[in-house]
Amino acid sequence: MSAGKLLHGHSRHSDGGGTIDYPRGYDVLAEIGFLGRRRGVFTRLAALSGAEQGHQIVDVGCGTGYLTRMLAPIVGREGRVTGLDPSPAMIGHARRRSPDNCSYQVGEGQAMPFPDASFDIAVSSFAVHHMPVSARGTAVREMFRVLRPGGRLLIAEFRPPANPLAARLAAVLAGPAMRPTMPELLADLVPGAGFRVESTGTVGPVLYYVTAVRPLDAPS
Repeated sequence: MSAGKLLHGHSRHSDGGGTIDYPRGYDVLAEIGFLGRRRGVFTRLAALSGAEQGHQIVDVGCGTGYLTRMLAPIVGREGRVTGLDPSPAMIGHARRRSPDNCSYQVGEGQAMPFPDASFDIAVSSFAVHHMPVSARGTAVREMFRVLRPGGRLLIAEFRPPANPLAARLAAVLAGPAMRPTMPELLADLVPGAGFRVESTGTVGPVLYYVTAVRPLDAPS
């Protein structure tokens, strides 16, 4: 059993997925997994998102709200960061720790409770691998739907480390997240949803990211 599975409260899906219902335990494991570099890695993600003053951002699978809180001072008082997560425990934890320009809703990425073209930016960090296999494509298409034309997407996920010992540790922590590798999966899901990929890269030992744009002339 992976360390990640120990934090899952339950799974409602036959093809994987479920919720993480132990926010404090999740944060502890995240700090260990990033070897004390979690803040630096997420600072980099916030920059890669393209967030600016006044932007409306949705964080899909926001968990404890860590990235949401880092984006909040960037968008400022005129902006808003909305976190979405299927776990009421995670949402409650995030609400208690976030500034006024953050809001949170319980919900799933594959069925977002937001109107079309509601946001300037959609971000998702370490969330896609928690979704049922059959729902991952739907979730990325939902990110496309809720973005305005010209809106930006950032998805950050696990990648297998090159070092064999680190790869073994990552497999224990992430479990099924490494099968198939998320870089391979996102290479199909993101353009398949209609996005134009702008860049891909890595941050730290286990993070792979994709940035993309919803084209201005893309059909709704």
